[in-house]
Amino acid sequence: MNNLAMTNEFEAWIGREEQHEGPISASTARAMAATLGLDAALVDGDALPPGWHWLYFNAMVPRSVLGPDGHPRRGGFLPPIVLPRRMWAGSRIRYVSPLPVGAHVTKTSRILKIENKAGKRGSLWFVTVLHTLETEGRACIVEEQDIVFREPSSPGSNPAPAPEPHAEQAEWSSTFEPDTTLLFRYSALTFNGHRIHYDQAYAKHNEGYRDLVVHGPLTSTLLQQFALECGGGRQLARFDFRGVNPLFVDRAFALEGRASGDGSVAMWARGPDGELAMSAIASFK
Repeated sequence: MNNLAMTNEFEAWIGREEQHEGPISASTARAMAATLGLDAALVDGDALPPGWHWLYFNAMVPRSVLGPDGHPRRGGFLPPIVLPRRMWAGSRIRYVSPLPVGAHVTKTSRILKIENKAGKRGSLWFVTVLHTLETEGRACIVEEQDIVFREPSSPGSNPAPAPEPHAEQAEWSSTFEPDTTLLFRYSALTFNGHRIHYDQAYAKHNEGYRDLVVHGPLTSTLLQQFALECGGGRQLARFDFRGVNPLFVDRAFALEGRASGDGSVAMWARGPDGELAMSAIASFK
């Protein structure tokens, strides 16, 4: 099937919606606090910390309909793109109003666009999904999420060149070291079956990574938490992030930031070899 025919086929998925609803459970929020080592006894009515909305409303499908990577098979809400490697490339998040713990929330997801691009290592498909979380008729969080599908790693292919050290100078910096327990707990809390986060053999031999991969949304959540510290306690209004290079288990990385002239903060995660792992911009209310 040529690209034109594939594009026409996938156009049927543009505008497709799905909806989930339920409570923002305090017990799940407290489990996240324990996972991150935070002393936060969250109760109903407290504002959910930024990035923690990803703990809720994740697809809960039977094991029989999972793909070999541990994700749900495509062809339902997401288009049936055949490329096997799937990644969360980044998001643009607007925090419109606080999302209270204990609130009954409706999450509506809609596919905005589907694009095919040529990368250095083959074809890439980008799917952009708009997520809106609402309670009592008001929007609390609006997020555009970019999902990328890539071709498989070829056995014996030349490895990608080592990324160059990130040149940006930090005003604030904090070191974080992920371990296997953290990755396991976060996968469990988000009901994320992607095997690159807990199955070392699969991560190395099937997807070509050096070790277990730190979840992109986990890194983003850590950056958002650090942004609150760098922002002097102000509430986040917007957080845009983009994954650049993977981070791996048992290898410490740095959360860093620098104030910008417009009142926002440039954030990034710097890998253990100085490489840029994730870049972000935090804006405040």
